[in-house]
Amino acid sequence: MIKIGDIEIIRIEEMMLAEPLASFAGIGNEELLAQRSWHGLNFFNETEQSFITSIHVWLVKTPKQIILVDTGGGNGKNRPLSPRFHMREVAFLKELANHGVNPEDVNLVLLTHLHVDHVGWNTMLVDGKWVPTFPNATYVISAKEIEASDPKQGGASRPPGAQLPFIDSVQPIIDAGLVRLVEGNETITDGIDLMPIPGHSPGQIAVRIRSAGKEALFIADTMHQPIQVYYPAVNSKYCNDQELARQTRAKVLAYAADHQALILPGHFGKPYAGYVERNGSDGFIFVPL
Repeated sequence: MIKIGDIEIIRIEEMMLAEPLASFAGIGNEELLAQRSWHGLNFFNETEQSFITSIHVWLVKTPKQIILVDTGGGNGKNRPLSPRFHMREVAFLKELANHGVNPEDVNLVLLTHLHVDHVGWNTMLVDGKWVPTFPNATYVISAKEIEASDPKQGGASRPPGAQLPFIDSVQPIIDAGLVRLVEGNETITDGIDLMPIPGHSPGQIAVRIRSAGKEALFIADTMHQPIQVYYPAVNSKYCNDQELARQTRAKVLAYAADHQALILPGHFGKPYAGYVERNGSDGFIFVPL
């Protein structure tokens, strides 16, 4: 558990994946060797030449609310274009219950973006129908993400398989009247606000938490791996707008370093979070939590 003032943050793991080195153009043996002293087995598997990638949900407990940041890949989802998330069955709700939270207890679901591995537990299958998993929650989503992903809007040009995450995991919560659309710079509740971090996806948003003089920033997929702290010009193959992703990453790194903000990414390996420090005039280092 992580404490930010009187706010508790708990990572709920859904699965661990191996992300091939080739997913990060610009990272090779030279870059890996330069960072070997800290990169270690927590972040990179040298035998498999793959990055250790966590798929998880962040559970946030404030004195007044129960909040989830993103919802992972989900169970029983048809994902023909994403085999790693196809028809998965994981004990996510059991893990949530182990931390004293039932689905009906959740007040807010803050979706950083609408990629397949961030929206799955928005819904679950009940009597053959996808229904909201967290029926008492408000699901906060960037309006730009809806516009880009909705098959009736920007998502119309995507192949049918790529439209499925919206159809089964986003449309049902819209139909249930549970969605609050945001621009990405709003205050959500006491001590919690949003920051726009586009590039990886058109409307990706960060969630900032401040309490008792401490600060944490859920940075979603601004960085997929901590080695990008050292090589911020390197994108993953999953970034929608490659140049904007680089610009946003540089801004997030500078912000985290200058504000001593704990960064909580969407996919880093153990210990899953950490701090950023400046290294010279334009470089950064990662300090695992």
